[in-house]
Amino acid sequence: MRAESDPRSNRHRAAFHASSAGLFGAGLLIAFLHRMALLDIAPNRLLPGAPVAASGFGDGSIGLVSLLSLAGLVLLATLPRRMGGVLAVGLFAAAWAFLLLGLGAEATRRLASMPPAARASLGSGFWMASACLLAFAGASIGRARIRGLGLLAALAAAGILIAAWHGGGLDRLSLVVEYAGRREALHQAIAEHLLLSGGAIVLALLAAVLLSLWRSGEGIVGLVVSGIQVIPAVALFGGLVALVSGLVRAVPALRDLGLSALGPWPALIGIAAYLLLPLWRGIGTALRSADPAAVDAAEAIGLTRGQILRQVRLPLGAPVLVGALRVATVQSLGLATLGALIGAGGLGRIVFDGMAQFAPDLILLGAIPIVALSLAAEAALSAMEASCRARWRA
Repeated sequence: MRAESDPRSNRHRAAFHASSAGLFGAGLLIAFLHRMALLDIAPNRLLPGAPVAASGFGDGSIGLVSLLSLAGLVLLATLPRRMGGVLAVGLFAAAWAFLLLGLGAEATRRLASMPPAARASLGSGFWMASACLLAFAGASIGRARIRGLGLLAALAAAGILIAAWHGGGLDRLSLVVEYAGRREALHQAIAEHLLLSGGAIVLALLAAVLLSLWRSGEGIVGLVVSGIQVIPAVALFGGLVALVSGLVRAVPALRDLGLSALGPWPALIGIAAYLLLPLWRGIGTALRSADPAAVDAAEAIGLTRGQILRQVRLPLGAPVLVGALRVATVQSLGLATLGALIGAGGLGRIVFDGMAQFAPDLILLGAIPIVALSLAAEAALSAMEASCRARWRA
């Protein structure tokens, strides 16, 4: 017979693996901070810049970042779960703040003697070190197991960023310069992006509900909505432009209603087509997730089919519905970026402008809000899904 494992041995083994992972992560962070470029100083926004590593910083800010990060890892490994996790999150947030402020100060110092067109871009070392600190903060939040700590940490990081920006500490960074020159265009692009992705979700949800009612054609519907997924988005958008153009020529009255071959309408239809599969499957699974015994009991007490749908099937299938909506929302925010290729606007317009001008910071100016919106939607709908599951279990 196999001997039962010793709980104390298991704990020691887990602690060993955790400490090994911590040492590996610390080594990566130090390498990113001290061996990779933290800034790129270029004569203008188009030419490649000269890398600036940690050795070029004279204020010791990078060394402080390293010390704070290592202290956070030590606290995470030695203190009790909750206390160690909370303190470590604070130290990792402070390390990221000092890193960002240090880069802003160094950019100001180096550009002071250069022409106005000179730019200081955030280097690969900054992005890799930020990813490490984010991973450390995530591990700390998971270890602390305090509800809402992740949201609090995200708000703290956003507050640090906003305070540094309003204080002028980041004004000479190229990303901030790009934002200052395109503030209104960026705000308009965010609004267009949200309208495009939100409209596609509503359209796809209505179509998925109608298709789910066609029980006899379930096989055909599944084949079609699955087949759409294998079509490249650019090809689908191009085909829709040709289709809408033919419709407008055949029915000129559609042009008076605002329908055109280029613009938001083909993009809206194309994005909605991609969202049909997760929403249609989610609706079907949700309606079938109710326990047959619960449905039989509802029928036994005289509830109609509509009442059973509203009071039994939908409440019990709510977690599945919210999960499908979460997948569709994140997918919609990403696909809306490609709508700019056919004149639909949105943040994709800024991204593709940056690609056309070979301006990496302009690309980031459009890409960062897309990532932020996707993460926010994922977090909010995941919390809603977890709440529905907890209510269902209760």
